[in-house]
This record gives sequence, C-alpha cells and structure tokens, in this order.
Amino acid sequence: MLELHLPWLELCILTPLVGALLVGGQRDPEVAWKRALTFTGITLLFAFGAWEDFGTLHTFDAHDHWDAISQLLGDEAVVIDELSAPLLPLAALLFFLITLATPRTKIRRFPFAPTLVSLSLLMAMLTCRQPWGIIVLMAAQTLPPFFELRDRGRSTRPFALHMLLFLVLLSAGWAMIDAEGPKSEHSNLAIGMLMAAVLIRSGVAPLHCWMTDLFENSTFGTALLFVTPMTGAYAAVRLVLPVSPDWALHGIALFSLFTAVYAAGMSLVQREARRFFCYLFLSNSSLVLVGLEVATPVSLTGGLCVWLSVGMSLAGLGLTMRAVEARTGRVSLADYHGLYEHMPSLAVFFLLTGLASIGFPGTVGFVGVELLVDGAIGISPMVGILVVFAAALNGIAVLHAYFRLFTGTQHTTLIFLEARWPEKVAVLLLTALILGGGLVPQPGVTSRYHAAIEIISRRNVSPSVPLNDHAMMAVPTENQTSPSHFSGE
Repeated sequence: MLELHLPWLELCILTPLVGALLVGGQRDPEVAWKRALTFTGITLLFAFGAWEDFGTLHTFDAHDHWDAISQLLGDEAVVIDELSAPLLPLAALLFFLITLATPRTKIRRFPFAPTLVSLSLLMAMLTCRQPWGIIVLMAAQTLPPFFELRDRGRSTRPFALHMLLFLVLLSAGWAMIDAEGPKSEHSNLAIGMLMAAVLIRSGVAPLHCWMTDLFENSTFGTALLFVTPMTGAYAAVRLVLPVSPDWALHGIALFSLFTAVYAAGMSLVQREARRFFCYLFLSNSSLVLVGLEVATPVSLTGGLCVWLSVGMSLAGLGLTMRAVEARTGRVSLADYHGLYEHMPSLAVFFLLTGLASIGFPGTVGFVGVELLVDGAIGISPMVGILVVFAAALNGIAVLHAYFRLFTGTQHTTLIFLEARWPEKVAVLLLTALILGGGLVPQPGVTSRYHAAIEIISRRNVSPSVPLNDHAMMAVPTENQTSPSHFSGE
C-alpha cells in the first residue's frame, strides 16, 4: 500500500481534539466560537490536503505518512481510499460551516467543545477500515448528542434506547462474523443483526422516531452534524456489503425504499419546520441506501454520488432553516411567513439546496439521481418508479415549505433579518459546490465509479449482477481501467 506524502489523516483526527481542549475551558462564548472556527477550518484544510495528496498517487488506498496510529492499532486503522477520500473534506466542511454560521444569539448555548470531539471521532471513523474500530468509533459518536440532551433537561430515552439497540446488534452481529471466520456464506442470524443495526442507525421506518426526537430536543446544529454525514451508510458499505448475500442487501434496499416513500409523504404534511427537514432528510438518505444495497456498478455509483450531493444540499438547507430560526424562533409551516423581502439570499439558497437534494438539472445531485434510477430499474421497473415517486414527493414538499416560509404575506418587523457575512460566506461556498458539481460532474462521478467497482470486487460473495459490458459503459471516462489499477497492483 502506498503512503501519503504528509501525515494528513492523523492531523485531521488530532487537530479537533486539541481544539476541544482549548475551547472546553473557555468561559467567553465569543472566544470559544473563534477558536472552534479556527480548528474546524484547519481540519478542513488538512482533509482537503489528504484528498489532493491521495489523488496524486493514482491508487485505490494509501496509508498516512507517519502512520503512528496504525503501528499501534493495526494496518487498517488509518487509511484513505476512493470511498473515504471525498467524504473527509465534506465532513470537515459541514462542521466548519455550521460553526461559522452559528448566530451570536446562539453561541452561548451551542456546545463547541463536544462538536470538535464529534469531528475528531468522525474523521477517525472515515479513515478506519477495521470493523471493530468502526464499531467503537460509532459508539463514541453517540455520546455528545446524548450528553447535550441530558444537559438541556430533555428526555434521552428515545435516543439512548435506539442507539443502544443499534450498538448491541452491530457488535453481536460482527462478533458472530468474526467467530465464523472468512467464508462466502455467513449465518442468517449474524447477517440479520447487521442489517437491523444499519437500518436503526439510518433511521429506517418504523425505527426512526429517535431522529425526529433528536431534531426536536437538541440544538439544530448538533442534530445536523449527527445525521448529515450518514454514518449508517458508511457502516453499510464497510461492514454489511462485503459479507452479506444478495437477499440481505435487497432486504435493506426494500426497507429503505419503503422509508423513502413514507418519509417523503410525511414531509408533505408536517406543520413544523424541523420535522419537515427531518423527514426530508430521512427520505433522501434512504434513497442512498437503496443505491448502495442494490450493489450493481450503476446503482452503487449512483448511491455514492447521491451520498455526497445529499450531504451538501441538505446540510445547506438545514443551515438556512437554522438561520431563519435564529431570527424568528421555531417556525411553523401551518401559516405563511412572507420572509423573502427580509432575507432574499437565504430564500434563494433554501430553494437551491432543496431542489439540489432531489436531483434538479444543473445541480450536483442530477447525475447521481439519474444513475440511481437507472440502476434501480435494472433490478425492477417498480423499484425505479418508486424512487422517482419519492423524489417527486420530496420536490413538492420543498416547494411547499418554501412558499410557506418566504411568500404568502407581508412580514413586518423592526429587526434586521438579512443574512450576516458568515452566513453569506457559507451560502456562497455551498452554492459554488452545488452548481459546480452539477455543471462539471465528470470528476466526481468517475471517482465514485472507481470506488463502486472496487467495493464490489472485494465482496466475499458474488454480486447480484456481473460486471458486464453495459455496467462498464455506464460511466464513460477516458481513464477507465480495471480495478486492479486502482488498488496499486
């Protein structure tokens, strides 16, 4: 395995921890915000450096430069590959933008130190390919939201029970996989427990109430940062997909497809903005799982592309709703608010990010959704129809929420509601990524295609559809080569 030129990955993990130590003891909220912003920004630079450095190696995976953590914990403890390379800067970007756009009215209540700890844990998980390491890190990630709910005096029972069940099933399932040893077919009980764990962590219905509870009772920023990286999808790719037979993957896909349609319908009838966002995210993240678990080259490529696009677009949509809440309080969708005149930039960004999440032409999600639908139709025309139906319902829900928030009446206020400069910076940066990824999609799609081919080739069971000529031609590039080229062989 090749080696990065600098220890980017270890710096991504350690920098937020150092920041958490410096922020944790700071009583001045303004200083705490500035320090948190500094360390999330530095982490973003290191993550982008790791992505660029990895791209120069032309390999599927690589170790860190110093590799001190891997020497202690094993060869797969700190690794970057085609799957995780773009996820690292995306995750760091989300934490940076949420910190940057935190309003002054909320910096006294926002938990900056736990947020930095969460960023470190997320960076460590995205660079880890050891199954038990992933499980431990996913367990640790549940602690900051739990302690925040407890400190705010809110009920922790729904969140704690679901996360505990998720961790018990995931640990027990992988323990059985370990005990059975490497083989092409594992016991149905072990596979079933892994399936259930991934479905719970991803919020698949009917085990999704923990997510709506989290959005209602925690700070909006904390809820966004816990769900938008979609660590359930990461667990599915790293732990479930390599060892599960086709029936298990298709089972996850069917549950996810049901959730996508159900959550899309629920987002249409919500009367509270946070619950609308929660169901919209559930629907879109479930579509990601549909693409991942169909496990054909086209659908997997589409799922990986939608993963990135949904992460960017819905994080931007959530950031906009958070900014609106900071000015008006909790927002009801039962009435018209007419806020466009007071915050036009936020209104346009709300519409852009909402439409990007459903794959509107010209945005970063367009090609990914097209590939996802194409791969789903290859399995069953009905599956493809339901994917399109869920996306259509989500689009209607986004327009409904936009009209409720920004049109319909004249809003009168003496308070200045226009976006502040940190919010404008976040809006402009995400807008550039969303439109740039839509207008020039080939680099991102090519990267996701290479990752999809390598993921399928490393399965211990046969994929449901062979890598035929149609699949290999699905994403034409001038650099198409065999998977062995990208593994450094």
